[in-house]
Amino acid sequence: MDENSPKFMIPEALQVSRDDIAGQIGLIWELIKSPLIVPLLQLGVYICLAMSLMLFMERVYMGIVIILVKLFWKKPEKRYKWEPIQDDEELGNTNFPVVLVQIPMFNEREVYKVSIGAACGLSWPSDRLVIQVLDDSTDPTVKEMVEQECIRWANKGINIRYQIRETRGGYKAGALKEGLKRSYVKDCEFVVIFDADFRPEPDFLRRAIPFLINNADIALVQARWRFVNADECLLTRMQEMSLDYHFTVEQEVGSATHAFFGFNGTAGVWRIAAINEAGGWKDRTTVEDMDLAVRSSLKGWKFVYLGDLQVKSELPSTFKAFRFQQHRWSCGPANLFRKMVMEIVRNKKVRFWKKVYVIYSFFFVRKIIAHMVTFCFYCVVLPLTILVPEVEVPIWGAVYIPSVITILNSVGTPRSIHLLFYWILFENVMSLHRTKATFIGLLEAGRANEWVVTEKLGDTLKNKAAEAKNKTSTKIIKRPRFKIADRLNMLELGFATFLFFCGCYDYVHGKNRYYIYLFLQTVTFFITGIGYVGTIV
Repeated sequence: MDENSPKFMIPEALQVSRDDIAGQIGLIWELIKSPLIVPLLQLGVYICLAMSLMLFMERVYMGIVIILVKLFWKKPEKRYKWEPIQDDEELGNTNFPVVLVQIPMFNEREVYKVSIGAACGLSWPSDRLVIQVLDDSTDPTVKEMVEQECIRWANKGINIRYQIRETRGGYKAGALKEGLKRSYVKDCEFVVIFDADFRPEPDFLRRAIPFLINNADIALVQARWRFVNADECLLTRMQEMSLDYHFTVEQEVGSATHAFFGFNGTAGVWRIAAINEAGGWKDRTTVEDMDLAVRSSLKGWKFVYLGDLQVKSELPSTFKAFRFQQHRWSCGPANLFRKMVMEIVRNKKVRFWKKVYVIYSFFFVRKIIAHMVTFCFYCVVLPLTILVPEVEVPIWGAVYIPSVITILNSVGTPRSIHLLFYWILFENVMSLHRTKATFIGLLEAGRANEWVVTEKLGDTLKNKAAEAKNKTSTKIIKRPRFKIADRLNMLELGFATFLFFCGCYDYVHGKNRYYIYLFLQTVTFFITGIGYVGTIV
């Protein structure tokens, strides 16, 4: 029976001793490389190049439009009807609509006073303003402090309500939805939402509300975020660069061309009628703000973005908090896309080109392709082509297109242009987590509905530093120390090892000198892997 069994003939040149493990591995590699590895890797290159071209065209389109908007488009005050609300002695305050201010909170020990104080300082008639603090805190001490702060402002004549729930069902969406059910809200025409770390200027409502009063088809007025701690460390500077592009270009283009963009969840004023018509707040994804925006847009409502109306806020200053935030921001849109794509396609109330914009540009390219191509191409496929020299990547795909995309992405934060190269490396690291989160959202896997509230420090570090300065003590105030095990991120360290190996191989055998990039990317993965990215100023 053994004589009749088919035998696999191995060329003598490839035969090695059975004891030679390295030789056996090399033998297997040579056998599968040409028929399997090379075609699969070549396919990966083609797919990544296609995604790069999609992202490239998207960025060029956005760049052209934003230039036209800045040069030729009228400002929102000219495109829409806008007149300031005048104080009238005869009518009193009746020409001011009743506005609800919602401040959702969860154990916001460090920032609750600032946010409540800023909301209570809004320049709006007190009898036409209702401030609603939606406290889902689980820490009894924090709940008591927030309640006492509300009582303090109520004693000053501010119409402020402290609301709690028995459960945190639906997280932020559940709190906002529950807040709108209160009996005193029936008289409110508009609602403005501020997260606990947001600090609006007193004239915020006077600048935003007239758009809603004078334009019956506008549902949302979105303000821009400004970051009070952008200079705190290198991590916050990197975040500022990414978010500034979002606000300077993406939001501006969406508002000017299609009167649509994703609601940012805070620093925005909604028409309550639009929220109700769209079906109210839903907690089916972790991006309840984007969910509401898409649904209301499909009902025919328009949005206005005001780039010069800015609200101070805070960026995550620890890498752990930033990772959780990015997981939510990447997983949620992908999961929402999965659930709404056919609803958008079948919708008959919006124009065809707006559907194309929402499905292709807003969701597919920006929320899915942008994450995947960054990670798959520059952290996986490109390094692997070094180990398989039979597969080549054209220079325009490896260098020219990424360079143009990077330059276009950096226009939002010119003051940080000197950090551009490190920002690229850092974004490549974060693309690992964003890609993983995107797949989790698309497949609706285990962590699809994970919600971790972003940690906020407020002025804690500044206050501690000031206290130390006023004392004679020579001790230096530092961030709390963490155990090394708490800092380690094994996924980043694993990719640092992989890229270091590819860099060494390219240095010895390669011809494209990719090792320069690979070693720098290795260092960035290593820094984030040991958890020190947020401590460098």
